[in-house]
Amino acid sequence: MKTLPISAAGFGDTTAGIRVYIANRPPMAEYADLVTMQPLHSGETELINRACGNGWRKVFNVYAKLLFALDTKQFAFTQHAGSWQQYRDQYLLQAGSNTALMFSMPELQPAKGAVHIIAGRTHAKALLEAGLPAQLSWLNNEFAVDKHNRLLVCPYFDYRQLNNEKLAFLARLIGALDEAQ
Repeated sequence: MKTLPISAAGFGDTTAGIRVYIANRPPMAEYADLVTMQPLHSGETELINRACGNGWRKVFNVYAKLLFALDTKQFAFTQHAGSWQQYRDQYLLQAGSNTALMFSMPELQPAKGAVHIIAGRTHAKALLEAGLPAQLSWLNNEFAVDKHNRLLVCPYFDYRQLNNEKLAFLARLIGALDEAQ
């Protein structure tokens, strides 16, 4: 999966193949003025969890669970750790992890390999209103797809909104995008 480097604000790998976009960043002074990609370091997700509360723990947990729900023939995340918890703690959003959590407008690059996931319908609508050049086809009230741009919209990364059944559905949508290439 060849991807172009990310030049926007967020956490993670600058050439991530799985890019998740959320509306807010952790309310911590060290991230307030972040304008580039910043790989997290081992233990940093736990620091964010402690400083910012359970909501951020859910975001990181759901992201790691999603990676472990992906088809292992298409994605190698499970080769790095024995569980999604280990992956979250040891690899998620770090340099070389192939993952990114973005706080800015998606940089869509059709046919370049990256999968773009907007967490939350409200955030997706705000991005569209701000000029995101996407043609979303809504599959239901919570999920949308733009195959050309390899862009998906799903519920926010929270256990209640993106439960295990919906997480499995999102994993299948990602797999279908990868098969289409």
